Amino acid sequence: MRFARLAALAGTLSFAQPALALDKVKFGTNWLADPEAGGFFQAVADGTYEKYGLDVTIIPGGPQSNGGLLLLFGKLDFFMGGDMIGNLLAAESKLPLIAVAADFQKSPQILMSHPDAGLDKWADLPDAKPVYVGAGAINTFYAWLRIAYGFKDENIRPYNFNSAPFIKNKKSIQQGYLTAEPYEIERQGGFKPNVFLLSDYGYDTYSTLIVTRNEIVDKNPDLVQRFVDASAIGWYHYLYGDNSKANDLIKTENPDISDDQIAFSIAEMKEHGVVDSGDTLTLGIGAMTDERWKDFFGKMVETGMIDKRADYKRAYTLQFVDKGVGLDLRPK
Repeated sequence: MRFARLAALAGTLSFAQPALALDKVKFGTNWLADPEAGGFFQAVADGTYEKYGLDVTIIPGGPQSNGGLLLLFGKLDFFMGGDMIGNLLAAESKLPLIAVAADFQKSPQILMSHPDAGLDKWADLPDAKPVYVGAGAINTFYAWLRIAYGFKDENIRPYNFNSAPFIKNKKSIQQGYLTAEPYEIERQGGFKPNVFLLSDYGYDTYSTLIVTRNEIVDKNPDLVQRFVDASAIGWYHYLYGDNSKANDLIKTENPDISDDQIAFSIAEMKEHGVVDSGDTLTLGIGAMTDERWKDFFGKMVETGMIDKRADYKRAYTLQFVDKGVGLDLRPK
């Protein structure tokens, strides 16, 4: 069966020819150019989008940008969303935005602690103090941590993307991103922190969603399918092929990022199965299931973040995923 899937995919790659005029697509990321968007840069750099008849312009985000609004008002065709909470909130508000693929099967959201400070196990963390978390975390994953594991509000201290307080206080814990903060902690603090990936403990949101407008899905489903498929192939090639040209594009857009940071991020994504784990092993990159959406919706209802009366199925569609794209492309 796996050889049959690979043969079918190879046929797709061989015969997917660009149209006489490539379809122009504007794709916005939710942060500065970095490896967490590497698969999309890869599909530009190695010509995969072009093979699928697409002329894709990647528009990096940043602290002052709002890609969701740009998408909503037609300035973007696709947007790299974060985790599922954004689309669930859009569904609750009946905004015409819809997730068409999930290129991260695991959210890279983590908690970190100092080694050998009595906080080496997950069970040690609920009573740790202080807990440095950002404002956006308090009503999302930290609200879930309160319910699921008994984390305490009184232990919260603000995290403003400065890890100096965490580095100084060995009894503290801090939120972070698997591919970012641990690298900086080791570089600045001189120690390797304990890393706890929230998805390993039940916070099972998809992340790096490909989001578009409902009208594009309705009027041009072929465009959506080609973008989803080409992006999936880009992710496999970025993780397991020659990603040098993609990384050159990333560094052109974001000169402050280092080769060491890029290498660290890619290694962490591979080690923890951020892109290729779970349902992707049988359904392909970008996989989503109704069960995962329903489960995460229930968790957010329990936290009070989402109204239980919201129609969560407005948040996503399985029309373009679960087709086996990206299987068996890793080098043997």
